[in-house]
Amino acid sequence: MDFFIANAYAQDAAQQGSTASLILMLVVFGLIFYFMIFRPQSKRMKEHKSLIESLAKGDEVLLQGGLIGKIEKVDADSDMMVIALTDSVSVTVQKGAVATVLPKGSMKTL
Repeated sequence: MDFFIANAYAQDAAQQGSTASLILMLVVFGLIFYFMIFRPQSKRMKEHKSLIESLAKGDEVLLQGGLIGKIEKVDADSDMMVIALTDSVSVTVQKGAVATVLPKGSMKTL
């Protein structure tokens, strides 16, 4: 009956991984985390911050909620701006809600 089940033997202590290989593995995972997650996210945050700082009156923007409008007023003191969705509808939103700046005339083509 020994041919159905293999015998299990205890592993020698010398065959276990060393501390150096564990540290090396943690460093490799740390580098992967940095280059795959942290670095691209910080790059996106810097680009979004420069986009928000460059907003001016008359820019056509797409908000994160999907609304498209033209900036009527940018408040330099606070984090708010007024966006005209149509000629008669205006909303006040935070500058951080802007997803992207659209090319001039994009609203008319819709």
